[in-house]
Amino acid sequence: MIMGRRLKNILGASVLVLLSHQANAQTVEELQAQIDELKAAIKALQAAQSADPTPSAQPRNLEQAERAAQPDIAPLSPAERSQPTQLAAEDSDDIDDPTAMADGSQATKPWYDRIKIRGYAQLRHNEIVSGDEKAEPGQSRLRSVHDRSVGDEENFFLRRARLVLQGDLSDYISFYFQSDFASGINNQSNGERRENFVQLRDAYVDVHLDKSHRFKLRLGQSKVPFGWENLQSSSNRLTLDRSDGINSAVPGEREVGVIAYYTPVHVQRIWDRLDADGQKLFGNYGALGVGVFNGQGANRSEQNDKTMQVAMATYPFELDGVADFLEGQVLEMGISLLRNRVQPEIRTGGVSEEIFKDSRAGFHVILYPQPFGFQAEWNWGRGPEFDVATGQIVEKNNNGGYIQTMVRIDDFPMGELMPYGRWQRYRGGWRAATNAPRLETDELELGVEWQAVDALELTLAYAHMKRREADERRLGRAEGDVIRTQIQWNY
Repeated sequence: MIMGRRLKNILGASVLVLLSHQANAQTVEELQAQIDELKAAIKALQAAQSADPTPSAQPRNLEQAERAAQPDIAPLSPAERSQPTQLAAEDSDDIDDPTAMADGSQATKPWYDRIKIRGYAQLRHNEIVSGDEKAEPGQSRLRSVHDRSVGDEENFFLRRARLVLQGDLSDYISFYFQSDFASGINNQSNGERRENFVQLRDAYVDVHLDKSHRFKLRLGQSKVPFGWENLQSSSNRLTLDRSDGINSAVPGEREVGVIAYYTPVHVQRIWDRLDADGQKLFGNYGALGVGVFNGQGANRSEQNDKTMQVAMATYPFELDGVADFLEGQVLEMGISLLRNRVQPEIRTGGVSEEIFKDSRAGFHVILYPQPFGFQAEWNWGRGPEFDVATGQIVEKNNNGGYIQTMVRIDDFPMGELMPYGRWQRYRGGWRAATNAPRLETDELELGVEWQAVDALELTLAYAHMKRREADERRLGRAEGDVIRTQIQWNY
């Protein structure tokens, strides 16, 4: 029946062809010749139908009937008919793609093709131009807990030399490994410090719990989600160092533990837009993070069966429609909570027998610079601190943070400029140092970052510091002015 219908269709089309040529047919012989040609085409079609009875080989119109009568031209398959005309080899982008499949799909790359290596290094020079570069025994000298090259006998200093290995092992599992080749070790020969040893910074795996990667578990040593500035990479941070007040909650920023992160799709969309615009973000740590960690400190042995519990929430608000001058601006706000139990190192060796509470609560506010920006964080808590009167480590209140402003000049003739100013203050213990000494920090820093090309950044800064040295044996506060320079190269 199907064959009969197809023949009728072909005959109907043929009659139309004959009628269209009737005006040109001068004799009965010419008309008979055309009829004979049509009969020959029908016989060829019947022979092809008997050889291949599949529906895909059956011609659907007169054009296919004519192709069937020409044995040197193969009919197109349904898959070929559904595809556009292919380009010549020299014009096609897919010809040399080893992952392109015959059906047009993309094969999954092997895991070793989804791994990349990157990193950065920072070279610094600090010059104390005035102030308490040196001091009598028992008195504080001008020093910084974040930069050991701030001192009286320092010159060039390799602050960081990071190497990162990261990638996707599957659609739901990714890993991250970072080491630092510029770490120092104290108390070597005659108490001398040795520089540029390799130290592990990050080693974790992310297990994504859904296809859109909104939920994930992070397992291993990674940054603790407390404080926006703590999470931001030093390669991306505008100021040379983190603030004492925020970093005192988690010195070193990292711990071994387990974290659950959640990021809504619309929040990730805002962060992606900011990242594409070249803004300095805090990294992919989720809009909500909850985790448990050892709590003793990065690369330190755990000393008790207590854990550190941390929670952080942050949310970016698009300010479009609020006011004309805020068009395109994003304001991000959030809070952080931390509860920990630690045993600080003591002067006589080892760690304290007593376990001290270390709890914090803080907030952060960031207005991304477009071109003017603002950033502030503050936290309050209670933790271990050396008491000079009793000569013991006790629990005391602490608080501190910073306020920062910046201007982004992205149309500078030679790269991008970002001038900034930051004031910071902290009063409280520093548990990462021996005997958890008290810090009393007031500092104003004015600087500018110049990124000539993506691979090279130069930062120049002036800082007026008033600090208590992180040594419980030295009292009072040192004050002075420091010119700071850093060159960072990314690879």
